Amino acid sequence: VQLQASGGGLVQAGGSLRLSCAASGFALDGYAIGWFRRAPGKEREPVSCYSTGDGSAEYYEDSVQGRFTTSRDGAKSTVYLQMSSLKPGDTAVYYCALKVISPWCSKYHFEYDYWGQGTQVTVSS
Repeated sequence: VQLQASGGGLVQAGGSLRLSCAASGFALDGYAIGWFRRAPGKEREPVSCYSTGDGSAEYYEDSVQGRFTTSRDGAKSTVYLQMSSLKPGDTAVYYCALKVISPWCSKYHFEYDYWGQGTQVTVSS
């Protein structure tokens, strides 16, 4: 199982980025795909999750509500995290992760089984 996270970069505050999490060699049906981030000096925190059970997305950080959108391209086995109105506080390494035991989301990192390598997002003020 391989997950490839990409799409990070340097952007000015107010800008947008779209992160991708691509599954290599398998379909995402039956799983949940979470997005987490780790800012410098802080612990990893959950950001959002996409459930293949009902196609719903959950957002765990109040600060990203209305700014971040998680979606899936089923044909490409890819989940996206569209980030808009970015703030310096969004600066972090973003990880995607796969929860295989069920297609339902969780905000707890220990419930995820496989992790992508992370992609750096830097938002300048």
